[in-house]
Amino acid sequence: MSVLETFKNLSGSIYLDGAIRKSAATDGFNGIDPATEEVTGELAYAKIEEVDEAVANAHRAQKIWERMNGLKRSEELHEVAHKLRAMAPQLAEALTREMGKPYKESFDEVEWTATAFNYYAEISRHEGGRLVGPVVDGQTHLVTKHPLGTVGIILPFNFPYVLFGWEAGAALGAGNAVILKPSELTSFSSLMMMECFSHLPKGLVQCVTGAMEVGKHIVGHEGIDGIAFTGSIGAGQAVAQTCAPTFKRCLVEASGNDPFIVMPSADLNMAAQGAVFSAYLNCGQVCAAAERFYIHEDVHDAFVEETVKLTKKLRIGGGLEKVDMGPMAAQRERDRYEGLLARAMDEGATVAVGGGRPDGFNRGYFCDATILTDCTPDMEILNTESFGPVMPVCRVSSFDEALQHANNSKYALGSFIFTNDLAESMRAINELEAGMTWINSSALLDNDAGPFGGRKMSGTGRQLGAEGLDQFRHTKFSMIDHENHPADFWWFPYKEEEMFKG
Repeated sequence: MSVLETFKNLSGSIYLDGAIRKSAATDGFNGIDPATEEVTGELAYAKIEEVDEAVANAHRAQKIWERMNGLKRSEELHEVAHKLRAMAPQLAEALTREMGKPYKESFDEVEWTATAFNYYAEISRHEGGRLVGPVVDGQTHLVTKHPLGTVGIILPFNFPYVLFGWEAGAALGAGNAVILKPSELTSFSSLMMMECFSHLPKGLVQCVTGAMEVGKHIVGHEGIDGIAFTGSIGAGQAVAQTCAPTFKRCLVEASGNDPFIVMPSADLNMAAQGAVFSAYLNCGQVCAAAERFYIHEDVHDAFVEETVKLTKKLRIGGGLEKVDMGPMAAQRERDRYEGLLARAMDEGATVAVGGGRPDGFNRGYFCDATILTDCTPDMEILNTESFGPVMPVCRVSSFDEALQHANNSKYALGSFIFTNDLAESMRAINELEAGMTWINSSALLDNDAGPFGGRKMSGTGRQLGAEGLDQFRHTKFSMIDHENHPADFWWFPYKEEEMFKG
């Protein structure tokens, strides 16, 4: 069956209790191929009762999963990774047809998702707690880790596989059940991915499609014990506020506006290549994309010249063709981005390359890869997440000036610096206010052992690494007196010699 035929067969469906089934929903929304604007199928706005059913299923399955021995759980998660790799061609094509990224990027994303499950299959066996030295003779003191229960995962459209892998891999590794609410733009891809979990206990992994109302019900549901959310600041704040009254654990990754600094000691060819990749990967629709460029005046002109040259070479087109950059994911995304771009030009930015839509495309949500010069730090485009294929460049006169501008932001997800000055590198690590810093590198996101997350308004909590596993676990401290010695030094009655002497 072709991917498009699969989309048609999945129309109106959700994944509950181990099976694809038609939703009882009476309304839905069309899936649109962003490269052709053709309708690929219809997706259901799942009913609230179906979310309730998913939660009940998850509770049953989680008890089975939690009692399963660690080796067996590890093998089951490795099997998820095996199935993902086996389905990679179909899953990659599906993602490209749904949100537009080049097939290579979609295929890479499936592989990153598989490695996340491989990683958590193993680390979840090694990070089960620890013994600590007791403070009383003959006792044993230990720290143990326990699952939250059921975790709701709410995802955006830009990386629907790998973000699920990061979060579900850790949640399942920790012993939880998961319920996914995918983006409306990538729901078919998520439903197809559910086949990779068919060998797990029924109800352990489920997927309900829909929009805001479904997401709100998942976040506020008293039967859901933890939330993993990726999206805008406003939506992330709403998630945190909903979780706050019951102290429900929540992971919130809420956007980025990453600075990219280039200093005179940098290898300019490397810096230019890194900048172009960091700005235009996934058509700029990356939360950890480089979006603010602070270039030292000594190398500014040469940097702009080289990045313009590289940008002009980018091949733009449908993601199933031989291209480097596909369309934006939806008309609403292109409209938002083009408005931001127009305002930047009104504020005085100069277009060095791009600035509009590529020639020869009568359909699809395509945009030029764009470089803007003569930008100033106060411009809107440098103070909000552009989430599109644009590189706004500011000229700076020193490392301190670049650092000041980089930190003068409500966002603090990632950061980039190209320099071969050791002192600048170390200052970047210590002084750049961000959850991650790439030095002479760009947007490498596939090291599962390193924590991913931000500071300030970019969110709270961490994905990946041991930190990502603990995001979905309770920690418990137990003290055992296996020798049954009375604690006379502490218990009643208190000794006469310890009383107040007057």
